[in-house]
Amino acid sequence: MIVLGIETSCDETSAALVGDGPRILSSVVASQADLHARWGGVVPEVASRMHVERILPAIADALQEAGVAASDVGAIAVTNRPGLIGALVVGVACAKALAYAWGVPLLAVHHVIAHLHAARLADPSLEFPFLCLVVSGGHTELIVAESDSCYYTVGRTRDDAAGECFDKCARLMGLPYPGGPALERLAQGGDPNAVAFPRAMRGGSLDFSFSGLKTAVSRYLKQYGGLERIEDVAASLQAAIVDVLVTKTLMAAEATGMEQVAVGGGVAANRAFTVKLAEACRSRDLKCVVPPVSLCTDNAAMVAAAAFDRAIHGDNDGLGFDTLATDHLQLRVPEKVGVAQ
Repeated sequence: MIVLGIETSCDETSAALVGDGPRILSSVVASQADLHARWGGVVPEVASRMHVERILPAIADALQEAGVAASDVGAIAVTNRPGLIGALVVGVACAKALAYAWGVPLLAVHHVIAHLHAARLADPSLEFPFLCLVVSGGHTELIVAESDSCYYTVGRTRDDAAGECFDKCARLMGLPYPGGPALERLAQGGDPNAVAFPRAMRGGSLDFSFSGLKTAVSRYLKQYGGLERIEDVAASLQAAIVDVLVTKTLMAAEATGMEQVAVGGGVAANRAFTVKLAEACRSRDLKCVVPPVSLCTDNAAMVAAAAFDRAIHGDNDGLGFDTLATDHLQLRVPEKVGVAQ
Protein backbone atom coordinates (compact mmCIF):
# COMPACT_ATOMS: atom_id res chain seq x y z
CA MET A 1 0.00 0.00 0.00
CA ILE A 2 1.25 3.48 -0.89
CA VAL A 3 -0.51 6.52 0.59
CA LEU A 4 -0.16 10.06 -0.76
CA GLY A 5 -0.30 12.66 2.00
CA ILE A 6 -1.22 16.32 1.46
CA GLU A 7 -0.71 19.05 4.08
CA THR A 8 -1.70 22.74 3.68
CA SER A 9 -3.02 23.70 7.11
CA CYS A 10 -0.87 26.84 7.46
CA ASP A 11 2.04 28.09 5.35
CA GLU A 12 3.82 24.86 4.41
CA THR A 13 2.80 23.24 1.13
CA SER A 14 3.68 19.59 1.52
CA ALA A 15 3.20 16.29 -0.28
CA ALA A 16 4.64 12.92 0.71
CA LEU A 17 4.38 9.24 -0.09
CA VAL A 18 4.37 6.64 2.66
CA GLY A 19 4.64 2.91 2.06
CA ASP A 20 4.38 -0.26 4.11
CA GLY A 21 5.88 0.01 7.57
CA PRO A 22 4.79 2.74 7.46
CA ARG A 23 7.97 4.28 6.05
CA ILE A 24 8.62 7.50 4.17
CA LEU A 25 9.19 7.05 0.43
CA SER A 26 9.38 10.78 -0.28
CA SER A 27 8.67 14.06 1.46
CA VAL A 28 8.43 17.47 -0.20
CA VAL A 29 7.89 20.66 1.81
CA ALA A 30 7.66 24.05 0.10
CA SER A 31 8.09 26.65 2.85
CA GLN A 32 6.64 30.15 2.65
CA ALA A 33 8.70 31.50 5.57
CA ASP A 34 10.76 33.91 3.45
CA LEU A 35 7.61 35.26 1.82
CA HIS A 36 5.79 35.98 5.10
CA ALA A 37 8.91 37.40 6.79
CA ARG A 38 8.16 40.85 5.38
CA TRP A 39 4.96 40.97 7.46
CA GLY A 40 6.41 39.29 10.54
CA GLY A 41 3.84 36.49 10.46
CA VAL A 42 1.63 34.35 8.25
CA VAL A 43 -0.89 36.26 6.12
CA PRO A 44 -3.73 33.76 5.52
CA GLU A 45 -4.78 35.04 2.09
CA VAL A 46 -1.20 35.02 0.81
CA ALA A 47 -0.65 31.53 2.21
CA SER A 48 -3.74 30.25 0.39
CA ARG A 49 -2.67 31.72 -2.94
CA MET A 50 0.79 30.21 -2.63
CA HIS A 51 -0.72 26.79 -1.88
CA VAL A 52 -2.66 27.03 -5.14
CA GLU A 53 0.58 27.63 -7.03
CA ARG A 54 2.66 25.02 -5.25
CA ILE A 55 0.46 22.04 -4.43
CA LEU A 56 0.50 20.24 -7.80
CA PRO A 57 4.27 20.74 -8.33
CA ALA A 58 4.86 19.43 -4.78
CA ILE A 59 2.82 16.29 -5.54
CA ALA A 60 4.65 15.78 -8.84
CA ASP A 61 8.01 16.14 -7.06
CA ALA A 62 6.97 13.66 -4.35
CA LEU A 63 5.98 11.07 -6.96
CA GLN A 64 9.23 11.57 -8.85
CA GLU A 65 11.37 11.44 -5.69
CA ALA A 66 9.78 8.14 -4.68
CA GLY A 67 9.91 6.70 -8.18
CA VAL A 68 6.18 6.07 -7.98
CA ALA A 69 3.51 6.51 -10.65
CA ALA A 70 0.08 7.92 -9.89
CA SER A 71 -1.37 4.50 -10.67
CA ASP A 72 0.65 3.03 -7.78
CA VAL A 73 -1.05 5.22 -5.16
CA GLY A 74 -3.61 3.22 -3.19
CA ALA A 75 -5.13 6.04 -1.12
CA ILE A 76 -4.88 9.77 -0.47
CA ALA A 77 -4.77 11.39 2.97
CA VAL A 78 -5.28 15.11 3.51
CA THR A 79 -5.38 17.45 6.49
CA ASN A 80 -8.92 18.86 6.70
CA ARG A 81 -8.82 20.34 10.24
CA PRO A 82 -7.85 22.45 12.15
CA GLY A 83 -5.91 25.30 10.54
CA LEU A 84 -6.29 28.37 8.32
CA ILE A 85 -9.53 27.66 6.51
CA GLY A 86 -8.44 29.11 3.16
CA ALA A 87 -5.20 27.15 3.23
CA LEU A 88 -6.96 23.93 4.20
CA VAL A 89 -9.50 24.29 1.40
CA VAL A 90 -6.73 24.29 -1.21
CA GLY A 91 -5.29 20.99 -0.03
CA VAL A 92 -8.68 19.35 0.45
CA ALA A 93 -9.94 20.46 -2.97
CA CYS A 94 -6.81 19.08 -4.61
CA ALA A 95 -7.06 15.79 -2.71
CA LYS A 96 -10.72 15.35 -3.61
CA ALA A 97 -10.02 16.04 -7.29
CA LEU A 98 -7.17 13.53 -7.40
CA ALA A 99 -9.10 10.87 -5.47
CA TYR A 100 -11.96 11.19 -7.96
CA ALA A 101 -9.67 11.19 -10.99
CA TRP A 102 -7.53 8.29 -9.79
CA GLY A 103 -10.42 6.30 -8.34
CA VAL A 104 -8.81 5.80 -4.91
CA PRO A 105 -10.10 6.17 -1.32
CA LEU A 106 -9.74 9.56 0.37
CA LEU A 107 -9.08 9.92 4.10
CA ALA A 108 -9.49 13.10 6.15
CA VAL A 109 -6.84 13.65 8.85
CA HIS A 110 -6.85 15.79 12.00
CA HIS A 111 -3.67 17.90 11.99
CA VAL A 112 -2.92 17.33 15.68
CA ILE A 113 -3.32 13.56 15.33
CA ALA A 114 -0.88 13.67 12.42
CA HIS A 115 1.76 15.12 14.75
CA LEU A 116 1.37 12.07 17.00
CA HIS A 117 2.15 9.83 14.07
CA ALA A 118 5.32 11.79 13.30
CA ALA A 119 6.71 10.25 16.48
CA ARG A 120 5.72 6.76 15.30
CA LEU A 121 7.40 7.41 11.95
CA ALA A 122 10.56 8.41 13.81
CA ASP A 123 10.45 5.37 16.12
CA PRO A 124 8.39 2.40 14.87
CA SER A 125 8.87 0.72 18.27
CA LEU A 126 6.57 3.34 19.83
CA GLU A 127 3.48 1.28 20.62
CA PHE A 128 0.04 2.32 21.81
CA PRO A 129 -0.80 3.57 24.39
CA PHE A 130 1.43 6.61 24.83
CA LEU A 131 1.28 10.25 25.89
CA CYS A 132 2.13 12.95 23.36
CA LEU A 133 2.70 16.66 23.86
CA VAL A 134 1.83 18.46 20.62
CA VAL A 135 3.37 21.91 20.92
CA SER A 136 3.57 24.46 18.12
CA GLY A 137 2.56 27.98 17.13
CA GLY A 138 -1.10 27.00 17.11
CA HIS A 139 -1.33 24.09 19.55
CA THR A 140 -0.22 23.09 23.02
CA GLU A 141 -2.03 19.88 23.93
CA LEU A 142 -1.32 16.81 26.03
CA ILE A 143 -2.94 13.85 24.28
CA VAL A 144 -3.28 10.23 25.30
CA ALA A 145 -3.14 7.93 22.28
CA GLU A 146 -4.86 4.76 23.49
CA SER A 147 -5.02 3.17 20.04
CA ASP A 148 -4.94 4.09 16.38
CA SER A 149 -8.59 5.11 16.64
CA CYS A 150 -8.86 6.43 20.21
CA TYR A 151 -7.28 9.70 21.32
CA TYR A 152 -8.23 12.14 24.05
CA THR A 153 -6.84 15.39 25.37
CA VAL A 154 -6.00 15.65 29.07
CA GLY A 155 -4.65 19.20 28.96
CA ARG A 156 -4.39 22.15 26.60
CA THR A 157 -3.54 25.83 26.64
CA ARG A 158 -6.24 28.17 27.88
CA ASP A 159 -4.90 31.08 25.83
CA ASP A 160 -1.68 31.31 23.79
CA ALA A 161 0.14 28.27 22.44
CA ALA A 162 3.78 27.89 23.51
CA GLY A 163 5.04 28.52 19.98
CA GLU A 164 2.82 31.59 19.74
CA CYS A 165 4.41 32.91 22.94
CA PHE A 166 7.88 32.30 21.50
CA ASP A 167 7.02 34.09 18.26
CA LYS A 168 5.22 37.08 19.79
CA CYS A 169 7.95 37.66 22.38
CA ALA A 170 10.60 37.38 19.68
CA ARG A 171 8.79 40.11 17.78
CA LEU A 172 8.73 42.29 20.92
CA MET A 173 12.48 41.77 21.13
CA GLY A 174 12.99 42.86 17.52
CA LEU A 175 14.02 39.44 16.25
CA PRO A 176 13.37 38.37 12.65
CA TYR A 177 10.59 36.01 11.53
CA PRO A 178 10.24 33.14 12.23
CA GLY A 179 10.74 34.24 15.80
CA GLY A 180 11.00 30.90 17.62
CA PRO A 181 14.22 29.67 15.97
CA ALA A 182 15.75 33.17 16.15
CA LEU A 183 15.01 33.38 19.87
CA GLU A 184 16.47 29.93 20.46
CA ARG A 185 19.72 30.93 18.75
CA LEU A 186 19.91 34.14 20.79
CA ALA A 187 19.20 32.27 24.04
CA GLN A 188 22.32 30.14 23.59
CA GLY A 189 24.43 33.10 24.65
CA GLY A 190 22.27 34.12 27.61
CA ASP A 191 21.74 33.29 31.28
CA PRO A 192 18.44 31.40 31.81
CA ASN A 193 18.36 32.53 35.45
CA ALA A 194 18.87 36.24 34.76
CA VAL A 195 15.18 37.18 34.76
CA ALA A 196 12.58 35.53 37.01
CA PHE A 197 9.74 35.23 34.50
CA PRO A 198 6.53 33.60 35.85
CA ARG A 199 5.56 29.92 35.47
CA ALA A 200 1.77 30.05 35.14
CA MET A 201 -0.49 27.15 36.21
CA ARG A 202 2.49 25.04 37.19
CA GLY A 203 0.53 22.78 39.52
CA GLY A 204 -3.00 21.49 40.12
CA SER A 205 -4.01 21.21 36.47
CA LEU A 206 -2.74 19.75 33.23
CA ASP A 207 -3.73 22.89 31.30
CA PHE A 208 -1.29 25.56 30.18
CA SER A 209 -1.31 29.36 30.10
CA PHE A 210 1.30 31.50 28.34
CA SER A 211 -0.45 34.85 27.86
CA GLY A 212 0.78 36.12 31.24
CA LEU A 213 4.35 35.23 30.35
CA LYS A 214 4.06 37.22 27.13
CA THR A 215 2.79 40.22 29.14
CA ALA A 216 5.64 39.86 31.64
CA VAL A 217 8.21 39.95 28.83
CA SER A 218 6.56 43.02 27.32
CA ARG A 219 6.58 44.86 30.65
CA TYR A 220 10.17 43.91 31.35
CA LEU A 221 11.35 45.22 27.99
CA LYS A 222 9.46 48.50 28.48
CA GLN A 223 10.76 48.92 32.04
CA TYR A 224 14.42 48.50 31.19
CA GLY A 225 14.23 50.21 27.77
CA GLY A 226 17.29 48.72 26.13
CA LEU A 227 19.43 48.44 29.27
CA GLU A 228 18.88 44.68 29.50
CA ARG A 229 21.06 42.01 27.89
CA ILE A 230 18.71 40.73 25.24
CA GLU A 231 20.42 37.32 25.30
CA ASP A 232 19.52 36.94 28.98
CA VAL A 233 15.90 37.89 28.28
CA ALA A 234 15.73 35.28 25.52
CA ALA A 235 17.32 32.58 27.66
CA SER A 236 15.08 33.36 30.64
CA LEU A 237 11.95 33.34 28.48
CA GLN A 238 12.93 30.04 26.91
CA ALA A 239 13.61 28.53 30.33
CA ALA A 240 10.18 29.63 31.59
CA ILE A 241 8.38 27.99 28.65
CA VAL A 242 10.47 24.82 28.74
CA ASP A 243 10.06 24.45 32.50
CA VAL A 244 6.26 24.48 32.26
CA LEU A 245 6.14 22.16 29.24
CA VAL A 246 8.35 19.55 30.90
CA THR A 247 6.62 19.80 34.28
CA LYS A 248 3.14 19.40 32.80
CA THR A 249 4.21 16.49 30.59
CA LEU A 250 5.61 14.59 33.57
CA MET A 251 2.46 15.35 35.57
CA ALA A 252 0.33 13.99 32.76
CA ALA A 253 2.42 10.84 32.43
CA GLU A 254 2.00 10.15 36.15
CA ALA A 255 -1.72 10.96 36.13
CA THR A 256 -2.48 8.72 33.14
CA GLY A 257 -0.03 5.95 33.95
CA MET A 258 1.72 6.28 30.59
CA GLU A 259 5.23 4.87 30.37
CA GLN A 260 5.95 6.28 26.91
CA VAL A 261 6.15 9.99 26.10
CA ALA A 262 6.35 11.51 22.64
CA VAL A 263 6.47 15.09 21.41
CA GLY A 264 5.40 16.69 18.15
CA GLY A 265 4.96 20.11 16.58
CA GLY A 266 7.32 22.92 15.66
CA VAL A 267 8.46 23.68 19.22
CA ALA A 268 9.76 20.11 19.40
CA ALA A 269 12.58 21.40 17.19
CA ASN A 270 13.78 23.49 20.16
CA ARG A 271 16.89 21.73 21.43
CA ALA A 272 16.75 23.16 24.97
CA PHE A 273 13.24 21.78 25.37
CA THR A 274 13.84 18.30 23.99
CA VAL A 275 17.09 17.80 25.91
CA LYS A 276 15.43 18.73 29.21
CA LEU A 277 12.39 16.57 28.47
CA ALA A 278 14.53 13.58 27.53
CA GLU A 279 16.60 13.92 30.70
CA ALA A 280 13.49 14.23 32.87
CA CYS A 281 11.91 11.17 31.26
CA ARG A 282 15.11 9.17 31.63
CA SER A 283 15.26 9.94 35.35
CA ARG A 284 11.75 8.49 35.71
CA ASP A 285 12.31 5.45 33.48
CA LEU A 286 9.96 6.79 30.82
CA LYS A 287 10.57 6.17 27.13
CA CYS A 288 10.87 9.49 25.27
CA VAL A 289 10.50 9.85 21.50
CA VAL A 290 11.45 13.10 19.76
CA PRO A 291 11.11 13.17 15.96
CA PRO A 292 13.78 14.80 13.80
CA VAL A 293 13.22 18.45 12.91
CA SER A 294 11.90 17.50 9.46
CA LEU A 295 9.00 15.67 11.13
CA CYS A 296 8.39 18.25 13.88
CA THR A 297 7.32 21.04 11.56
CA ASP A 298 4.25 20.63 9.35
CA ASN A 299 4.74 17.90 6.75
CA ALA A 300 2.64 15.54 4.66
CA ALA A 301 4.50 12.36 5.70
CA MET A 302 2.86 12.47 9.12
CA VAL A 303 -0.53 12.99 7.46
CA ALA A 304 -0.09 9.90 5.30
CA ALA A 305 1.16 7.92 8.32
CA ALA A 306 -1.88 8.95 10.38
CA ALA A 307 -4.17 7.49 7.71
CA PHE A 308 -2.07 4.47 6.78
CA ASP A 309 -3.74 1.84 8.95
CA ARG A 310 -7.18 3.07 7.90
CA ALA A 311 -6.13 2.81 4.26
CA ILE A 312 -4.91 -0.75 4.81
CA HIS A 313 -8.34 -1.64 6.21
CA GLY A 314 -10.13 -0.14 3.22
CA ASP A 315 -11.63 2.92 4.92
CA ASN A 316 -12.86 5.77 2.75
CA ASP A 317 -14.24 9.14 3.90
CA GLY A 318 -15.50 9.87 0.39
CA LEU A 319 -15.72 13.31 -1.21
CA GLY A 320 -18.31 14.90 1.06
CA PHE A 321 -16.42 15.64 4.27
CA ASP A 322 -16.09 19.18 5.61
CA THR A 323 -13.06 21.40 6.06
CA LEU A 324 -12.88 22.99 9.52
CA ALA A 325 -10.80 25.83 10.93
CA THR A 326 -11.25 24.57 14.50
CA ASP A 327 -11.92 21.08 15.76
CA HIS A 328 -10.84 20.08 19.26
CA LEU A 329 -10.28 16.51 20.31
CA GLN A 330 -12.38 15.20 23.17
CA LEU A 331 -11.28 16.77 26.45
CA ARG A 332 -11.36 14.71 29.63
CA VAL A 333 -11.49 16.80 32.79
CA PRO A 334 -8.05 16.56 34.46
CA GLU A 335 -9.62 15.44 37.76
CA LYS A 336 -10.91 12.34 35.96
CA VAL A 337 -7.36 11.17 35.31
CA GLY A 338 -6.14 11.59 38.85
CA VAL A 339 -4.35 14.93 38.88
CA ALA A 340 -3.71 16.05 42.44
CA GLN A 341 -5.43 19.29 43.36
